[in-house]
Amino acid sequence: MIFKRLESRIILRILALFALLCVAAWLVIKGYYIYAVIMAPLLAWLAYDFYRFQMKAHNELQQFVESVHYRDFSRYFDVKAAPADLQPLRQGFNEINTTFKVISKEKETQYQYLQRILELVDTGILSFELKSGEVVWMNESLKRMLQIPYLKTINSLARRDAELAETISGIKPGEVKIATAHLEKGSFKVLVSCSVFQTEAQVYKLIAFQNVNEALDETESKAWQRLLSVMTHEIMNSVAPISSLAATLKNRLHESMDKMNDHTGTLDDLEVGIETIKRRSEGLLRFAETYRSLNKITSLNLSKVYVLDLFQNLQQLMQPKLDQLNIELEIVLKDPELMLEADTNLVDQVLINLLVNAIDAVKDRPTPRIVLSAFQNANKRTVIKVADNGAGMPEEVLDKIFIPFFSTKKSGSGIGLSLCKQIMMLHKGTIQVQSVEGEGTAFSLQF
Repeated sequence: MIFKRLESRIILRILALFALLCVAAWLVIKGYYIYAVIMAPLLAWLAYDFYRFQMKAHNELQQFVESVHYRDFSRYFDVKAAPADLQPLRQGFNEINTTFKVISKEKETQYQYLQRILELVDTGILSFELKSGEVVWMNESLKRMLQIPYLKTINSLARRDAELAETISGIKPGEVKIATAHLEKGSFKVLVSCSVFQTEAQVYKLIAFQNVNEALDETESKAWQRLLSVMTHEIMNSVAPISSLAATLKNRLHESMDKMNDHTGTLDDLEVGIETIKRRSEGLLRFAETYRSLNKITSLNLSKVYVLDLFQNLQQLMQPKLDQLNIELEIVLKDPELMLEADTNLVDQVLINLLVNAIDAVKDRPTPRIVLSAFQNANKRTVIKVADNGAGMPEEVLDKIFIPFFSTKKSGSGIGLSLCKQIMMLHKGTIQVQSVEGEGTAFSLQF
């Protein structure tokens, strides 16, 4: 409507100028030169006025284009102060600016809304330019997951975690891979998926990261439970008759020895052989019964407990052993009011197991020391840590210590840490280990 009024004004000027030109031409043709000379200033004034109007409109348009170029939609064109001819133009510019502001505000709201959604999800998201590797955006979940405050390029990630960076660079659109993310104090498994999109001449790669460590641990734990259940059942069914039969044969042999004169020692050899069979079969039965305990824990008796109480009970229980071996136990608890919701008996079992392992690791060190600490991490989760200055473990052993049957001790059954892991999984928590050969080992329980 505004521009129609402006168009009407331009048409009226053109028609007026045309009409005067026609009249001036008619006067010249008819020989009325005096009247034609009188009309000449009027024609000149109309032409000049039209030119001035066009220049003003051009300047106004130039200012408007400049404001659009710099996205300065807050600019206001004063309508009242403008000449009457330019008022419709300025009013039109103001209306366009208002429309742009509304659209810009809506887009900004949508962007902020989408960004808040992406910040709330647990999935880490990374976007980078495919050709240069420049990181365009990464959400807070990814920063927390990888413990990286900022990434400029993918090459920056390669310097921190070459394996993960290689997976990100090599993954194809629509492909899903399981990779390992390495942190300063451990590692975890992530599910990496990829998508590619293009804007104008630039191609971007969008990577999603999901921490699947807990899911994999749970799957692995269930697989071990099924295996142990079948194995202990078969062992006990097969070995129990052997143990019983060995005991019967031994009794029969003793009854017959008084009636038989054995000068060759054959009966003694038989007795030794039967006793060996009996002893080993009973050992297998005890072994199978021990591993049954991995499958017995299925539910929790949860209650709120102070971490300080847990530590004090543990110290009171283990202090005689620590004094006997001259081992220093340091308890670090900055917040005495720190609490957690857990099954106290099971958590005690985990802490005792970890402390016994730590004692075994430091007992031969010149200055044996164990540190028991607790704190809240950035995710407001309670973390209990058992650290020692023992001999540490090689990297190839760290991946195996939670596997049932695996033990680094000659007399170990390989059940302790497996049981600790299952207890932590029942608490919806995790157990992690960091170890450096020659420096020590630290186990972290996150509830």
